[in-house]
Amino acid sequence: MAPRRPLAVRRRLVTLAAVPLLAAGLPLAAGAESGTTATGAAPGAPAMDAAQPADLVEVVVADEDGILDLVDAGADVTEYSRPVDGGIEVHVVATQAERDRLRGLGFAVGETVISAARTEATIAEREAAIRRVDQALARTAETLTPLRSEWFESVGGKAYVSVEVKTSLGADSATVLTASFGGQSLIMDRFVDAGQYLYHRFDLPVPVDDVAAEVTISSSAGASITVPVTQWLGDPLDEPGPHYATGFVDHYMDPTEVYERIESLVAEFPDVAEIIELPYQTNGYRRHAQAQIDAGLDLDEEPDRAFYVTSHAWGHEGGNDLLLETRHPAADNSPLSVSVDADKIIVSLATDGDGSLVSTAAQVVDAINSSAQASALVTAATFRGSSGAGVAVVDSQPLSDFLDAPESISREPVTVRAIRIGKDRDGSKTGVFAYAQEHAREWVTPLVAVETAERLLRNYATDPDTRKLVDDLDIFIIPSVNPDGGHYSFYDYAGQRKNMTNHCPAATADPEARDAWGVDLNRNFSVGSRLDGYSGASASCTSGTYSGPAELSEPEARNEVWLTEQYPNIEFAMNIHSYGGYFMWPPGAYIADGRVPLPRPTLGEEDYFWAASSHILSDVQSWRGTAVWPGRTGPVSDVLYSAAGNSADEHWYNRGIYGWDFEVGADLWNEADGEWDPVGFQPPFAEGYEEAMEFSSGLVGMLEVARAYGRDGRPPRTTLELTDDGVTFEATEAVTIHYTLDGSRPTYSSPRVESAGLREGAAPVAVGPGSTRVHWFSVDAAGNVENRYDPVRGGNNYRKKTVTVD
Repeated sequence: MAPRRPLAVRRRLVTLAAVPLLAAGLPLAAGAESGTTATGAAPGAPAMDAAQPADLVEVVVADEDGILDLVDAGADVTEYSRPVDGGIEVHVVATQAERDRLRGLGFAVGETVISAARTEATIAEREAAIRRVDQALARTAETLTPLRSEWFESVGGKAYVSVEVKTSLGADSATVLTASFGGQSLIMDRFVDAGQYLYHRFDLPVPVDDVAAEVTISSSAGASITVPVTQWLGDPLDEPGPHYATGFVDHYMDPTEVYERIESLVAEFPDVAEIIELPYQTNGYRRHAQAQIDAGLDLDEEPDRAFYVTSHAWGHEGGNDLLLETRHPAADNSPLSVSVDADKIIVSLATDGDGSLVSTAAQVVDAINSSAQASALVTAATFRGSSGAGVAVVDSQPLSDFLDAPESISREPVTVRAIRIGKDRDGSKTGVFAYAQEHAREWVTPLVAVETAERLLRNYATDPDTRKLVDDLDIFIIPSVNPDGGHYSFYDYAGQRKNMTNHCPAATADPEARDAWGVDLNRNFSVGSRLDGYSGASASCTSGTYSGPAELSEPEARNEVWLTEQYPNIEFAMNIHSYGGYFMWPPGAYIADGRVPLPRPTLGEEDYFWAASSHILSDVQSWRGTAVWPGRTGPVSDVLYSAAGNSADEHWYNRGIYGWDFEVGADLWNEADGEWDPVGFQPPFAEGYEEAMEFSSGLVGMLEVARAYGRDGRPPRTTLELTDDGVTFEATEAVTIHYTLDGSRPTYSSPRVESAGLREGAAPVAVGPGSTRVHWFSVDAAGNVENRYDPVRGGNNYRKKTVTVD
């Protein structure tokens, strides 16, 4: 196989109007998956309310100067005017709030001329007419393309059906597809992402008592097709031996525990395991101490009266010993002053001639930062970047880093560690990289990693299949990529997604925002990043998907890159996440304008992803019957969303590593309620245990795939057939096919057989009338070329066939 290296806002008359700007509050909480505030604005930026309907209304002014006064007042004055008793009637486009404002300015606002509802009805009438015309024109040409039609069993042995179909009228939201099977008919869900129609599907698989052999899909536009229903997943290829040991985890483990576990495994099995220390230390589970002066304030009402200070020392290194106190001097005309007494910072607030406090929060901030003694200990800032114009209050607050982990959890920078397992750890074997807990709150994922390491080492001496994996592979497992965030999630804020590095400016660095700081490590990589224009990451430092100030700015992300560069024998990777029961691969990001994805793998590479996934997911299912749905299997951008700057794309596009994303924690069927129940990031341990066991089985399945890849020396074989649609190929395995039609020798630069479309198979190769000489070769995922032909150096042992079109 060839190497894989590298508006302006327009106001619509009458129906939409400008709305007043409001001060934005904090963005979504740090645990939220969304990348921005509700308006898409960064914290502290102006936010807009939902648009209010605007009507066309009368306003009567005395003369032409009155019209100019209206314009100067910011009114949207139309060209319409007419003389009336008392002056001139003009028409203005205005919301109710704008009408109230104009009345407040003294303008005579009259009746509604044309309401927003009337205009919307006119627009809807027009759009319906256009839609009917378009449907009538396209109805006879509609094509339904079946993508997937499968049944599977999941936990409890119940059967489910999943169907995906694409209509050529997909851009028309009025086109309805109905799937009929087993005596029931169900309307399919229309899957639209980034404003583009992809296909119709069942958002949730449909439970059935008996699996029908076929499903019929009918369109409201008249087209209909019937396709077979095939089985999704099957028995694992290699059943574990009768004495295969499992179940080595018995509670959720924080990052300190999982690192201690892999180190103890290496001490016990030194002949086949070692610890790899990664070079970039994390920031550490530590923070600077803070205190906020806001006693008795409603910060929604009086944010300009509050301020906060941040210690220069880390909390555990002295910052937590400080105290900040603002005092009333109990004297008239007293000046503002700042003093330091040991670890106490004392602010004596200024008073006026009546003894009332007059020092503003901004003045206190300036006084603290100007004091040599106080500024040596802390830095002060107003709350949320406010002006600080409100009068400061009397308060006393100890500084704290607000970290609640026990003393056994180190506050120092962490050296991230991987356990390397293999009989021959010299780079000669196919490398596999598994890594967990990029996202701190995903507590099950380190258990998957630890359980897999335990299985490999403890079954090595007694289980022949395990011995083959350890002897023939070079396995790297990082049980916690994000130890700082992991500790914070366990002991401070369970919803923590990101690491603990705070890149926020003072406007969002107050202690009340502390659960929102950090970088989403799975948005910090260098391929398809936010900085490259790809969607799915945020520039807001308090967003759950904050990508960081630069690509690879975070040591945790650089550690992953270092490992794959340091050990170029790594050919496979698994990024273990939760929850939702997804199984995905690149491309994982697209540019939202036009939904332009990163380059898709070749058809052969994607077929290999699918084939390997079938094996891996069958091993997941072997534990307790859980099936990852076919609709949640595929490239990230096809089945989930765009995730700019994710690690699987980094490893695939920069280093050619076949990389997947596990999302452990598949939905569970609730028979009593007749619905699917999500499991969450931190389910009760009994459920977390089952998830760890089944996805550890899946991770072992990926090792089996990698071993087969490393031992594959057999060239693929293809056959060619001429159909009414063109030339098609059949292959013995997943392959990429290069061909020529002009009699020339095919090379890696020659055209490839491409996919017919998203989640579709191969598109036929068109040939013209007469005789065409087709030259081609195929190459499999392991790089074996059909007939052992050399596309680079030459030869003539490529495949050849002449086809004739009458």
